[in-house]
Parts: sequence; C-alpha cells; structure tokens
Amino acid sequence: MQTPAHAYKPCDTCTKYDTITKKGCTEGMTITEEKKESWVLDLGKVRYGDAFELQRMLVAARLRDEIRDTLLLLEHFPVYTANRQQTFKNILAPQEVLAEQDIEVCWTDRGGDVTYHGPGQIVGYSIMDLKEQGRDLHAYIRNMEQMIIDALEEFGVAAGRDPHHPGVWVGNAKICAIGIAVKSGWITMHGFALNVNPNMDHYRMIIACGIADKGVTTMKAQLHRDVALQDVKDRLVAHYGMVYNRLPRRIKQEELQYT
Repeated sequence: MQTPAHAYKPCDTCTKYDTITKKGCTEGMTITEEKKESWVLDLGKVRYGDAFELQRMLVAARLRDEIRDTLLLLEHFPVYTANRQQTFKNILAPQEVLAEQDIEVCWTDRGGDVTYHGPGQIVGYSIMDLKEQGRDLHAYIRNMEQMIIDALEEFGVAAGRDPHHPGVWVGNAKICAIGIAVKSGWITMHGFALNVNPNMDHYRMIIACGIADKGVTTMKAQLHRDVALQDVKDRLVAHYGMVYNRLPRRIKQEELQYT
C-alpha cells in the first residue's frame, strides 16, 4: 500500500499506516506536519449545473482565504458531462433517448472524457489549495486515487491503478472516475465519482471516459450485496483526512460564509 504524501510515516516493522478506525500498526508513527481543519459538506442530490456554480464560488472564496479546504459530497441526477466537441461524440444515445431517460448533457471544464453521474454514485468535489500540498498536481491526483483505494479496501474491494488511465480500477473495469481542474492560485475543483450502485444501463449509452476496451463496475457488483451510501461516505471522509493531512469537520451549507 502506498503511503500518502503529507500523512503518516510507517514504522520500521510494517508498511501500513494508521486509519481513523485504528487498524494497522501505529507504533513509531509520526505526523509529518500539523493537520489543518477542512470542511465536508454533504449536499444530497444536486443537479450538475447547480453544483458546478457552487464549486466556482467556493474556488473564488478559497483563493481569498475566506473558507477552508472543502470536500463536497453529493449525488447527481442523471447527467453526462464532457469538455469539448470530440468527447461529446462518445455519447452514443440519440437526443430522444436521453430525453426519455431524463438524462441531462452538460459541458464541464474538468479534465478527461465523457463521464456519467447519477443516483447511487458518490461524487466528491474537492476545493483545495494546492499551495499547501506542495503545488504537486500529480501527487494530488495519486493521493485522491489512494483515498478511494483505501476506502474500498475497508469494504473488501481490492482496487488499484491502471498505468495508462487515471482513476481507480478493479481488474479491467473502472470503479471510480477522477477528473479535476486547477484554477488561478492553485485552487482545485471537480474530483471523483465512485460507483456504489448506479444505473448501469446509463453507462451503456456512452464510451465511458473515452475508453472503449475497458469496462465499468460498481461496489455492489464486486461485493454481491448492497452497500449503504452513508457508510461509504464516512470512510471516504476518514481517508480524505488521512491522505491530505486534514482534520475534516462536517458543516451545513448555511455555515459557508463568503463574499
């Protein structure tokens, strides 16, 4: 298991690091730097455009240092997102089918190709100042992957990376898509989309992430049982705090104070 940057150093006798559940060896571990508080806001189900606009406001507020690093957790109503004309071509279904299925199509400014979001999928949007994470975009993405990998491990899903494609994979199937953007001042937005139990028929209408020769999977498919979304969110928050060396505090939307 890869040790996250800016988190815990393993002891000399094992390669594991402590988790919020206190699993693994903690003897000899030291924290490399003091943890700062971050905020976690669970928005429930939100339309893509509304979440996109909220992210833009939070990025501006983070740049002005009016808010802490903030992790938004939510589900979207069914939507396909892409960032340029070429990637929109990977939506295979005609407009009338999308209308029948009540699936929106939205432009986005994150990296990557066409992506599906919908109920049963946990989306995490990370508003983070990378100046406090070493201005290392590569490490930021790898740490996000590690956060997902470690959370999945707690549920018994053995996941990992693909050397040629970002995201988190179980064998030849992607279980979590990752796409981010970095704005002025090294402030991030967008993040990850973890498949817990989404409508897989909606994936059959696109070439997911523009990768035609690989599949898509879910936690339910891997475990052959239902998994409570809240349980998964709790573990994601725990590993977010560990990987990025933060102390997550859950807040309500009305607590967000910015101009």
